[in-house]
Amino acid sequence: MGAMRMLGWGVLLLSTACGASRTAVTKAEPGTGGSGMASDESAIASTTRRYVDEDLGFEIIRPTAEWQLDETNERTPEGLAIPVILRHRVTGAQVVLQVAPGVATPVQFAERLTQGLRQQPGFTTTDPQPIALSDNAVGFDFQVGEGVRGKVAVREGNSGRVLMMLATWPTEATAGITESVDALMAGVRPLPEPSVAVRAPSAPEKEPGDPR
Repeated sequence: MGAMRMLGWGVLLLSTACGASRTAVTKAEPGTGGSGMASDESAIASTTRRYVDEDLGFEIIRPTAEWQLDETNERTPEGLAIPVILRHRVTGAQVVLQVAPGVATPVQFAERLTQGLRQQPGFTTTDPQPIALSDNAVGFDFQVGEGVRGKVAVREGNSGRVLMMLATWPTEATAGITESVDALMAGVRPLPEPSVAVRAPSAPEKEPGDPR
């Protein structure tokens, strides 16, 4: 993936995360996927905080019910999936999840995205650093003007995919929101790779004259 395409990916994510005018549809969140509609009342009352997308190979464990999960089924012009957006009901923080083909490592994704965002007016970012989500996860913090703070986390998914999370929150939000964002990002994980059936060893063939 070229740097410009990766930059477009990140800018689209940031626009989605920061956009306050976007209308979202709340759907049911059963433990095995996001099929079916649910009323707002039942969605809020639901105690199920595990969301699974078997097609894209990830699960999300929301740390608290304050995080609302909205399915989007959106795609970038390059065809990259934006399957869900999570919103914190109290603070207005948002986390946008992007699932991309693993055409670059998490470090390469983060480095190129950092370089691209630094070219945008009003953006400042830290340098990408390893983070504790996984052995190969990397992330960085950023700020947009005086009103928006955020962070990006990139980790490998399954089946050759890459999971990228882009979080934003108002600058005036309390320090506890970063802990809540971190807890949510830790709850976004790749599903285990499909297991490969192990064939039982066959019995050795009988030698000529073997009485077996």
